[in-house]
Amino acid sequence: MSVLTTNYLTPTGREEAWRFTPLKRLRGLHDGTSVQSDRSTLVAKDALPTGVTFTRENLDPLAASDDVIIERIRSFSPSVAHLYIAANTEVSEPIFLGRTAGALDTAEFSRVRISLGTHAVATVIVENTTDTILAEDLEISLAPGSNLKFVTLQEFESKSVYTARHHAVIDKDATFKSVTVTVGGDVVRILPTVEFTAPGGSVDLLGVYFATAGQFFEHRMHVDHAVPHAKSNVNFKGALAGQGAHTVWIGDVLIRAAAEGTDTYELNRNLLLSDGARADSVPNLEIETGEIIGAGHASTTGRFDDEQLFYLMSRGIAMSDARRLVVRGFFNEIVLEIGNEVVQNRIMDRIDSELEKAANNG
Repeated sequence: MSVLTTNYLTPTGREEAWRFTPLKRLRGLHDGTSVQSDRSTLVAKDALPTGVTFTRENLDPLAASDDVIIERIRSFSPSVAHLYIAANTEVSEPIFLGRTAGALDTAEFSRVRISLGTHAVATVIVENTTDTILAEDLEISLAPGSNLKFVTLQEFESKSVYTARHHAVIDKDATFKSVTVTVGGDVVRILPTVEFTAPGGSVDLLGVYFATAGQFFEHRMHVDHAVPHAKSNVNFKGALAGQGAHTVWIGDVLIRAAAEGTDTYELNRNLLLSDGARADSVPNLEIETGEIIGAGHASTTGRFDDEQLFYLMSRGIAMSDARRLVVRGFFNEIVLEIGNEVVQNRIMDRIDSELEKAANNG
C-alpha cells in the first residue's frame, strides 16, 4: 500500500469541473491523501466465448485527461485489465464483468480497457457492488465498423465512493451505445466522454440515476465532434427523494469547425419526489460550423405529477403503489435499453426499494 503524494494541482472546488462536487467526501481520491491498495477486483463472471480475451497488460492511455484523479490512477497503475473482442467476432450473449470485493480503509485504483476489433459486435455489462472506495480510468476503443453496447451498473452500498472516467474513442462507422445506471453509493462521480476519430460514427449515451437522502451523484458528459458526419444522442433521467439528495448532470457537446454534417441532441430530465432534494442540470452546446444536420439540447426539472398520482389512486391503487408505478414509468424507456431482462428487473427492484426507504424516512 502507498499514500499518493505526487505534485498534482489539488482541486479547491472553485474550478468549473469541481464546483458541484463535495470534495471532503471523496476520501482523499482528489488530493492524494487516500491510501492505495493493491486490489484488482474486476473479474469476468463467466467463461469467455471464442474470440474474446480478458488479460492484464501494460498499455498506454488512449487519450489525454485533465482530470486530476485520472492522472493519479495512471501514475500509480500501469497495469490495465483489458477485455478484447477480436475482429469479425459477434458475441450473442452479454459479457459480464463484476466487482464484489471492496474496502473502506483503502482505495482501489483501476485501469480498464475494452477494445473491439474491426466489425466486432458485443454487449458488455459491468456490475459494481458492495461498499468500496474506487477510482477508475475506463477506456473503450471501437475499430471501424464495430458495434458495442456498454452497460455500467453502480449498485453500491451506502458508504461507497466511486469516481470514474468512461472514455470512448469511435473510429469510422462504429456504433456505441452506453447505458449508465447509478442507484447506490454515498458519492458517485462519472465522466462519460466520447471522441470521434473518423466519419460515420454513431453514439447513444443513456443513463438513469436515483438519489435518496444524503447521496450525491454527478454525471458529466463530454462529446467531441471533431470529424464530419457523426451522430450523437444523450438522454439521462434522474429522480431524487429525501433531505440532502443531490444530483448533477452536465452535458457538453463540442462541434468543431471540421465536423460538418454533425447531428446531435442532448436531453436531461429530473423528477423531484420530495422537499429537500436538489437537481442541477447544465446542458451546453459549442458549435464552430454552421454546416450541420442538427444540434439541440433540453433540460427539465419538476416535481412529482400529482395529477398522475390522483388518476391512479382514483382507480383504487394505493398511494405507495401509485408512486412506484409513476417512477417506473419515468425510468422504463432507458432501463429497457439494457436489453437483459434479469438485469432490468433487478434495477427496477432496487429503485422500488430505494423509493420505499425514502418514503419511510420522510
